[in-house]
Amino acid sequence: MPKRQLTLRQIEVIRAIMVAGSIAGAARLLNVSQPGLSRTMKHVESMLKIKLFSRSGGKYTPSPEAQSVFAQLNEVYKKLNDLQFSIEQLEQGLDVEFCFGSVPSIGHSMVPRAIRRLKEQYPQLRINLETLKLEEAVDYLLLERGEFVCMSYRFDHPAISFQPLGAGELACLVHASHPLADRPAVSAREIARYPLIGIDPGDPYGGILASIFERQGLDFDIVIRVRYGSMIISLVRQNLGIAVLDSFTLSDLGLSAGELRVIPIDEEARFDTYVASRRDQELSSFADSFVEAIRTEMILQGRVE
Repeated sequence: MPKRQLTLRQIEVIRAIMVAGSIAGAARLLNVSQPGLSRTMKHVESMLKIKLFSRSGGKYTPSPEAQSVFAQLNEVYKKLNDLQFSIEQLEQGLDVEFCFGSVPSIGHSMVPRAIRRLKEQYPQLRINLETLKLEEAVDYLLLERGEFVCMSYRFDHPAISFQPLGAGELACLVHASHPLADRPAVSAREIARYPLIGIDPGDPYGGILASIFERQGLDFDIVIRVRYGSMIISLVRQNLGIAVLDSFTLSDLGLSAGELRVIPIDEEARFDTYVASRRDQELSSFADSFVEAIRTEMILQGRVE
């Protein structure tokens, strides 16, 4: 025999009648028609084989034999209210800490923009962001310190999966007084003629920046090697050399001051970025919203004009 189980809607209807004392009052509370509520009550009492209310002159009074049912319905309704409250708090991000990591080239520019979008959606959300070197990303994910890492490079690992995040471009950065400063575009061969400021090509991110030279077999000389794109910007600002940087780093570092020039590169200079996460874990709704936000920002900021 099938179990006689009340639905959440039926519980809501019964409690509304309890509170209002009539079908008409319950209909106003629930903003529904009276005939619909009457049919629901008849069905419930028929299903339960219990008379829940005594009717007299349009008034509905809980029947003595159903007092224990009503007491438990009140408890269920309270728990449903508590559940709804918890869901509403979750929708705001209250009492939730969202943890993720990013490599510097994405973290210094695109991530703050995406966080702004995320906080508009979840204003109470707490965020724990770690800036990681590429080689630190594996331990970060496997030790479950965060949900994912925004990466400018992908590799094969049995426990980690990669989703495409967005595409950017490489560009040449020079001081306003440099001979290349007024060029509308520049070739990799022309860039390689000058002393460069950059990241070790043996570093995965440095390899991306150096790829325009290596694809053509060009010799190039990095006279100042640093770790982060923000330091490259500062050194070029001092006119100590020129650099190849990615469009994401270049998008948010105060290049409008007039002392620096960003020059498109003639050759193919596109590169891809990724979000890396554990294969055995699903991303949270906060993570999904963040990934959508950063993809939007990368579309807006990914090209060099």
